[in-house]
Amino acid sequence: LPLANVCVVKVDGTPYLCKADEVGEICVNSGATGLAYFGLLGITKNVFEAIPVTAAGVPVSDQPFTRTGLLGFVGPDYLVFVVGKLDGLMTVSGRRHNADDVVATALAVEPMKFVYRGRIAVFSVTVLHDDRIVLVAEQRPDASEEDSFQWMSRVLQAIDSIHQVGIYCLALVPANTLPKAPLGGIHISETKQRFLEGALHPCNVLMCPHTCVTNLPKPRQKQPDVGPASMIVGNLVAGKRIAQASGRDVTQLEDNDQARKFLYLADVLQWRAQTTPDHPLFLLLNSKGTVASTASCIQLHKRAERVAVALMEKGRLNVGDHVALVYPPGVDLIATFYGCLYAGCIPITVRPPHPQNLATTLPTVKMIVEVSKSACILTTQAIMKLLKSKEAATAVDIKTWPTILDTDDTPKKKLASIFRPTSPDMLAYLDFSVSTTGILAGVKMSHAATSALCRSIKLQCELYPSRQIAICLDPYCGLGFALWCLCSVYSGHQSILVPPLELESNVSLWLSAVSQYKVRVTFCSYSVMEMCTKGLGTQTDILRMKGVNLSCVRTCMVVAEERPRITLTQSFSKLFKDLGLSARAVSTTFGCRVNVAICLQGTAGPDPTTVYVDMRALRHDRVRLVERGSPHSLPLMESGKILPGVKVIIAHTETKGPLGDSHLGEIWVSSPHNATGYYTVYGEEALHADHFTARLSFGDTQTVWARTGYLGFLRRTELTDASGERHDALYVVGSLDETLELRGMRYHPIDIETSVIRAHKSIAECAVFTWTNLLVVVVELEGSEQEALDLVALVTNVVLEEHYLIVGVVVIVDPGVIPINSRGEKQRMHLRDGFLADQLDPIYVAYNM
Repeated sequence: LPLANVCVVKVDGTPYLCKADEVGEICVNSGATGLAYFGLLGITKNVFEAIPVTAAGVPVSDQPFTRTGLLGFVGPDYLVFVVGKLDGLMTVSGRRHNADDVVATALAVEPMKFVYRGRIAVFSVTVLHDDRIVLVAEQRPDASEEDSFQWMSRVLQAIDSIHQVGIYCLALVPANTLPKAPLGGIHISETKQRFLEGALHPCNVLMCPHTCVTNLPKPRQKQPDVGPASMIVGNLVAGKRIAQASGRDVTQLEDNDQARKFLYLADVLQWRAQTTPDHPLFLLLNSKGTVASTASCIQLHKRAERVAVALMEKGRLNVGDHVALVYPPGVDLIATFYGCLYAGCIPITVRPPHPQNLATTLPTVKMIVEVSKSACILTTQAIMKLLKSKEAATAVDIKTWPTILDTDDTPKKKLASIFRPTSPDMLAYLDFSVSTTGILAGVKMSHAATSALCRSIKLQCELYPSRQIAICLDPYCGLGFALWCLCSVYSGHQSILVPPLELESNVSLWLSAVSQYKVRVTFCSYSVMEMCTKGLGTQTDILRMKGVNLSCVRTCMVVAEERPRITLTQSFSKLFKDLGLSARAVSTTFGCRVNVAICLQGTAGPDPTTVYVDMRALRHDRVRLVERGSPHSLPLMESGKILPGVKVIIAHTETKGPLGDSHLGEIWVSSPHNATGYYTVYGEEALHADHFTARLSFGDTQTVWARTGYLGFLRRTELTDASGERHDALYVVGSLDETLELRGMRYHPIDIETSVIRAHKSIAECAVFTWTNLLVVVVELEGSEQEALDLVALVTNVVLEEHYLIVGVVVIVDPGVIPINSRGEKQRMHLRDGFLADQLDPIYVAYNM
């Protein structure tokens, strides 16, 4: 420009003049440039009123210069050379790169054959404290998948060798889909915005986080182990108490518990049948909410007698034989359970196979029957036909079933004599369950443990014959089985039984029943709570008009074997607050294989507390309490109150020494209702040998504990419990079997999954597992399939950002592919097996390089 001055200044900070061979921003001083941006004072000052200064800080001129936003240098003969634009400048690991240069390199790779009209956008996004380069190109309509991957790999190599920089993400979009700028070029900032929002809809994606993310924190080096003695001394010096807590002392509790006189549950039933024959114990509801069947004390006793006669006469069974009970949830299941006790047989409750899905459900039935060494199967006529059907023959070998008896028409015969065990330590029943890691484990419950379990629950929930409780749980294992089959007979209260399957055809069934019978105590599972939250979210007004009122509920307990799902319980509470549900009513329970009921909120005692812990410290097996809302904070809710007679201690996972208050370790439990051992662990026998008879390596080495296999911590709170003592809260962090060991740290899958689900509105569910040291993320897409590839980058970003982990494989699948068990827990190992056997039928699989 005539009469203009041009200078080149440093890009960042104060506009110092550049050296002759330095590239900087070109600034112009001329009467022909604009003067200001209308109404934008700050930017005007920065752009139109720059005062370049020398190295000594002296202004070059008294006239202001205008920044051009162009990068360049002044060459020989005062020629000005422009090399690029300022907004295309990317700083990766401290080195500057120009977007236009990267575009030029990409275009040099077979441009005519592949890129549509040379349309390529390059920009950077910040992930994990550094800029990452993203390259988006429009591909020609006739390009094949093979072409595109070949082109992508060649572009990566070219950019790496010429610019010495890695491309974080390379995305290909269909021709003519990138946003255009007014002059016909590509609108870069709009493209970047779409990429970050997951609205770019690429047709091919290649992520290379492994090669270009070089600033991950160093992997954790495990220190040589500190011995248990030093830990105790350390705790004493720090003034920390040992993390040990117990429920109320059962021996001190004098209640008018008539059932205590009896050693065996079968005796309690006979006593109730004599003293209060017509007292109702069970009431089963069907999907319409009407009563499908009932049982009073005498009816249950008589049905049990008939089953016992059938077992002895038709089944020709001996005392101590194992019997598999394959029944839908109902009164038949309960009656046959007591029938087995009357005959001296050992019952095992088994979930019936699903008629529409025999291929996956029948092998589990078969496996439990075989592993439990059942001599006989008791079931209904319909299920008996199913077990012997042609369809069943394709899934299992039906010739190897043991004797199958149906109990639909048992003879009305009086039992000659009811079996009495010789000692309370004899086996009462077997409890089989498949863990989330796919291990089938059956535990032995003695008569003594069965009675102690019922008494402990009775005391915690204040259960008496005049009470009614509603149960919406599966009755096949754990606490669900105990509540469904055992507790009513022991305590005499009436149980309103709501089979969770019935909710599929009538979602409001459970809550309507709670309201109709004015139930004060109710139990459900997470899957039931989720069905109600999703299915009734918009129907609270309709329910209110129908007269559903939940103000009667004092405690609603979610039966769980995992870390409490705070978001679900809170949204459930908020949603049904309109129907009178008290904000304090919802809580969770905690149990596991070695002890099915460790914590249970019950009716008395302080409300469950919530603490916030630092997620990064948790990965190092440390508990650091933080304020709500602080970065990386994770809310943990107490899992209910420790049951009467139960003692809990936190032990170091490796040294087996006791730990201090608020320290993370394995939860160990000692109680009269601990199971007495594994009957069989189908899968990993050696791992579980010491689960039931563990002793501390230091301190109290006398007490025998059972190891739960769960990580957690105890914390003394400011609250007082029923006995007037300071209340100790137990926080469950997660199962040890499920944790992922990555980069020397311990990750809980649920934390990674929570981050991923938040990454995009179309992610319905997510599950993670490891495969040969790679982290695999499976994502269910709830939306159109063109969004599938948008998720790859978002998932990779969020896991890097929040967990410092590089995702190895992203698998995008349809909703409902991630298998979930009856407790509502994700079966990650089943999913892993399906992935490895190539059975998931994914929409897209991205292998990150």
